[in-house]
Amino acid sequence: MKNLMSKKNKVIAFLASTSLVTMTMVALPSAARAADPSCTNLVVITQCVGATSDGAPYVVQVPARFTGTLFLFSHGYRHFVDIPAGIPVVGGYTVTNTPQPAPGRTVAEITQVATSMLGKGYAVAGSGFARQGWNVDSGLKTNVELIAIIKKQFPKVTKVVAWGESLGGFITQALAEKYPTLVNAAAPLCMAAGSVEAALTMAGDALWGLKTFFDPTIVGSNYAAGAAGYAQAMGDIVKVLTVLGTLQAAISANPTAPAWPATSTVPASLKAIPSRSALVLVGVMSGVSTQSAHFDNSTGPGDPTATAYVSYASAISPALGTLENIASAAILGVMATYDVELQSGGTVFDNTKTDYAARLGSDLYTYGSALSGLDAASGMLAYLSPLNPAAPRVVGNPAAIAKMRALMSHTGKINVPTITLAAVADNATPAGHVQWLADRAAEQLTASRAAAKAAFLAGGSYVKPASKFMSIWQKTPAKYSKYTATGSPDTTPAGANGTGHCNTTPAQNLAIADLAYAAANTGELVVGGKLLTTLRKAGGLSYDSGFKAPLLKFYNQG
Repeated sequence: MKNLMSKKNKVIAFLASTSLVTMTMVALPSAARAADPSCTNLVVITQCVGATSDGAPYVVQVPARFTGTLFLFSHGYRHFVDIPAGIPVVGGYTVTNTPQPAPGRTVAEITQVATSMLGKGYAVAGSGFARQGWNVDSGLKTNVELIAIIKKQFPKVTKVVAWGESLGGFITQALAEKYPTLVNAAAPLCMAAGSVEAALTMAGDALWGLKTFFDPTIVGSNYAAGAAGYAQAMGDIVKVLTVLGTLQAAISANPTAPAWPATSTVPASLKAIPSRSALVLVGVMSGVSTQSAHFDNSTGPGDPTATAYVSYASAISPALGTLENIASAAILGVMATYDVELQSGGTVFDNTKTDYAARLGSDLYTYGSALSGLDAASGMLAYLSPLNPAAPRVVGNPAAIAKMRALMSHTGKINVPTITLAAVADNATPAGHVQWLADRAAEQLTASRAAAKAAFLAGGSYVKPASKFMSIWQKTPAKYSKYTATGSPDTTPAGANGTGHCNTTPAQNLAIADLAYAAANTGELVVGGKLLTTLRKAGGLSYDSGFKAPLLKFYNQG
């Protein structure tokens, strides 16, 4: 298995180079000119660039054969500060606000999606936003203004589809909730949902777990002000990735009983438990999937009927999957925590009352082998007890928490036809984000049906309310782990469908665009054979009204 600290590792490189650093196809003028687009007629399309009044650059492309429907894209989370060259994986990053008009993991994919959409007569647009980092309030303001600018420049715009990925999915849902008259359909992709607190709780639990078990010098929260806090955040990236690299090397050397990192200060009794089990506990209690890009949590090397195969599949694969997932999302976890703490003025994570044993619930038994049995799991949980002075909990700043909670959050109200796309094993924005929104949509539909029935019983006519919400899922294959001839994990193939963060293909993104276009223009979701045919042609997508993803741990606080 490749060293997860390597810049060549596809999982880490994916998050660093595409989810956090998005690009577009065009260059922008150096001077921001609010509401004053500069347009060029390129025969087959008209392209406009400019900046909103808050200085957010944007690009708009409208095809000559325009259908009247505009797709407004919101990009995902980007680092809000430069990162020094010496930092692993993302060193040398420079803050960018380059606009992005369509989803994609690379510039080539963004171009492919945008070009295909233009060929269908759809207009595409996107902003780079005025602020990077967690910027929902700022991004919402930018998008509202940008819609007005575009409609003024192109009066033939009759329908608007809002869509975005990751943090951009959060912005998309917020736009549809707060300004429903401005959009006709919404398509949040691999979205964060609910509140920023839900996402930061997952990051906080994971960072605290790594700190407590493996390296107490990890800061994880309560970053200092100014240059000192910046240095702490950069140091945390190095320390977390170092811990994970050490764990990976230990598991490779001895999968059944990997050694603990030298930085760990847990007692000898705990070090008698394989370090991989502590890692699995950290992942499960924080909500990190044990399925990852290269580990399916169900297979091992060699003969499937052999005891060693079963043991590997149940005990080793979950640890490697957890490790790969945390390695991919660790940088985002550190930076998002540091970012929101700066915006809120203090520590926004608090686990003083968290019952991690309750958090595990039935997972204590589901992952019994990976946790090295109930006795080992109980010992590790006892070490995490708030009564243990060797594992101090994080005490949040009440004023900062209140300020964080005042940032834009979702109500879950579905005002326009809404189509979500989520991977069941997304390591950065788990499918539980979409499930939270799906639950709110179901409640809304139930209430609407009850109101319609009451109106009918009161003497009116009965019109059955139709759902305005649909979840499309990227599900993982039943088995996809690969192993070399010597039995070592092979992490060279591309990540499996349904894993990774925003790991979508152009065909999948275009399928969602077509469904959203139809919904915007008819006011109804595409269902039945047409829906299934669209998903089948895209590949890797499914609609399953009975599927429910586990909610984020934040919504199941112990």
